[in-house]
Amino acid sequence: MSAESKMLSLLGRKEPLFSSDITQLNLDLISMIENGRFLVIGGAGSIGQAVTKEIFKREPLKLHVVDISENNMVELVRDIRSTLGYIDGDFKTFAIDCGSLEFEALISSEGPYDYVFNLSALKHVRSEKDPFTLMRMLSVNILNTIKTFKLARDQGAKKYFCVSTDKAANPVNMMGASKRIMEMFLMRESKTMSISMARFANVAFSDGSLLHGFNQRVSKRQPLSAPSDVRRYFLTPQESGELCLMSGLLGDNRDIFFPKLNEQLDLITFSDIAERYLSDLGYEPHYCKSEDEARNSAMELINNRQWPCYFFKSDTTGEKDFEEFYTDAENIDMHKFKSVGVIKNEPLYDENKLNQFLLNIEELQSNGNWNKQEIIKLFFDLLPDFAHKETGKYLDQRM
Repeated sequence: MSAESKMLSLLGRKEPLFSSDITQLNLDLISMIENGRFLVIGGAGSIGQAVTKEIFKREPLKLHVVDISENNMVELVRDIRSTLGYIDGDFKTFAIDCGSLEFEALISSEGPYDYVFNLSALKHVRSEKDPFTLMRMLSVNILNTIKTFKLARDQGAKKYFCVSTDKAANPVNMMGASKRIMEMFLMRESKTMSISMARFANVAFSDGSLLHGFNQRVSKRQPLSAPSDVRRYFLTPQESGELCLMSGLLGDNRDIFFPKLNEQLDLITFSDIAERYLSDLGYEPHYCKSEDEARNSAMELINNRQWPCYFFKSDTTGEKDFEEFYTDAENIDMHKFKSVGVIKNEPLYDENKLNQFLLNIEELQSNGNWNKQEIIKLFFDLLPDFAHKETGKYLDQRM
């Protein structure tokens, strides 16, 4: 069984979501890619690696990949060489920060690029627990997006793609709100160059995710811990790459792609996936009543082919009660693709509010001191209906 098939099985699915559209559109994608010059930002993350592979296997003229993680970049290259091999096109990787002077020099020296895919993001809800990580989230998700867009536009790119999130639809946490604000800024920028985006669900076993944590816990013979009441949609890494590729190459200006809901894509709890995961490894879940019980019984249980599991009801800040890809106020096209829906946007924004948001962020940063409430207020100024949920508890307080 391939890694993709195994992952689909753990998610309770038999078929990949976008195979019919990818098959139908593949010749068009190949034609665009083999004549195109690509820059992938954040290319060593889980989604970035998937997008890079989708582009690489269709043999582009140029494919340059940027990521701040040197180690993940090395693994990306090793993975590509071990599976896809080599291409005639110009394939290079650069371990630099897209917000840096070095990145500006790269654009000037190595460009121009036809297509710029920005997959960089601070994606964790837990990143809002303190004002310092929260400010970095704004810098990465909003300010760096604006900067990289303008650099791409000024050197003559045809298209700019940026990854968003399902959590940007009626956001309840700062991560989702930061991506919603990013979308608003890109609507403004879309008047000067074509942009498109994708909102999609959790990427199964992506770096740093709870499911990726299952791999880590098992390798270290530690208990599994997961909420039993949080239900989420999941894509595989390959599906995330395919969705971004379709949006980045085939989306019209201001389009936001999302996976259609059908019998294949359904909500599933983390605890259900944990049980399937352990069963696939040949272990029986043993349900513990507390973290202490799970930790203390781990060695004995695991030696008996049982695995300690602590499943709980979620009470941490920023958890959304249900997932959605679009709001009732958005214009939706469900007919263009078989497995993908498209949000059709007009360039609607409040120029003064966007400018004031940037001025306020700049002022906080220049002061060198800020608190969480000051940042939250700035979010509410742009998103008056922002349903922020603050419980005082964060994921770092969980096992």
